[in-house]
Amino acid sequence: MILTSTKRKRFVVLGLDGLPASLAVKMAARLPNLNRIAGKNKPLTAETPELSPVNWTSFFTAAGPETHGVYGFTKLDRSSYTLSINNFDNVYGSTIFDRIGEKGLVSKVINLPNTYPARPLRGMLISGFVADSLEKAVYPQFLLAPLKKSGFILEADTTKGLMDPQYLIDQVSKTLECRLNAFEMLWNDLAWDLFVIVFTETDRLFHFLYPAFEDTNHPLHNVCMNFMIKWDAAIGRVLDKFDTLPGDKKLISFADHGFTSLKTEVDLNAFLIQKGLLSLKHIPSDQWDSTAISDESKAFALDPGRIYIHTAEKFDRGQVSRHEVKSIAENIAFDLMKLEFNGQQVMESVQTTTELYGETAIGNPPDLICTAKPGFDLKAKFDRKDIFGFFGRTGTHTRGDAFFYSSDGEQADLMRDTGKMILNWFNISPSPAPHARRRQKNDRFQKRT
Repeated sequence: MILTSTKRKRFVVLGLDGLPASLAVKMAARLPNLNRIAGKNKPLTAETPELSPVNWTSFFTAAGPETHGVYGFTKLDRSSYTLSINNFDNVYGSTIFDRIGEKGLVSKVINLPNTYPARPLRGMLISGFVADSLEKAVYPQFLLAPLKKSGFILEADTTKGLMDPQYLIDQVSKTLECRLNAFEMLWNDLAWDLFVIVFTETDRLFHFLYPAFEDTNHPLHNVCMNFMIKWDAAIGRVLDKFDTLPGDKKLISFADHGFTSLKTEVDLNAFLIQKGLLSLKHIPSDQWDSTAISDESKAFALDPGRIYIHTAEKFDRGQVSRHEVKSIAENIAFDLMKLEFNGQQVMESVQTTTELYGETAIGNPPDLICTAKPGFDLKAKFDRKDIFGFFGRTGTHTRGDAFFYSSDGEQADLMRDTGKMILNWFNISPSPAPHARRRQKNDRFQKRT
């Protein structure tokens, strides 16, 4: 049976990357479309760690990191010790798009982080961050030509950051326009059941200009708010389209984490070096050169607050025995909880994998997961000597205070609950525990084509 527009039961997701609920309420007085949805629900709590790939993956799998296997931006090869970026190929289990597709329902998805390279799904997908090739970011491939013709840009150039605020704002203005063009392209035939669009522009600006949004006296406040007027109009386009939809419908809008002004960056590898637990066998070629980890190192960190004990069991050059792991981890956690900056405690918590993710976490979970107090931005570089410092950013993520709104008033507590809402809406039970990576199926598909 072919569903008509009025018979479809629709669900719309409006992602507002990095938007704090408290700031949204404050700005809503000047932004009429944000005012339509701000302050209607309690804030959401991000998954740990509060990174985009972790949390957006928790949304589209309706599960936590212990189930989907993404714990940060990067992963380390146990033999070569090189870093690579986590992407859609590293996600375990099925997605909500897989699940509703099995029921014959159609998804259309725009700019959703950690969905690159694009996988086959029942519907259409334009991948979001981190995507570097438009050819690999779209499914099905016939979307490529109209997107190229429209001048679609995958990601804003943020390399100039705080050094050139106007350039940064111009860049995110261009990507915002691209998202809206794609929105019109995919929405208007109404041949879908689930529609997802994510605006990531706020996150890009907040990293470099957050105080300018919060402080009305900041010299760049009016410049930033001029962009937010455009952003608010984009929100209005989605909300207006939703309002005109016929039939049974629901919209949720949310951020993957909150944001606050930066107090300082906190480099965990510099901390481990100072504690004598990490040593480098050569001068790192750059901040990502994890091949510099020496064989004798007891521990090292990966972004943002993931600490791995350098065991022979997990790493080819590791020399820490299994019976040493507990004492090393306990000592690191004890010292980190005492860490202070200008008299302020840095860490909210330092948890073991079992404490945070349980006994059955899949993939390669860290031995310790650090959560900083608001304002402290945890890093894991390999070329820094000082634990504390500033490197061109003024804003940082928070686990709490993430924006959330639901058109029917339903509340989500954790990021994974947003995906569960979609499954519940379409009367689909939670996904069973995964046994293998879905990427294997995708690899076979790519070989056939």
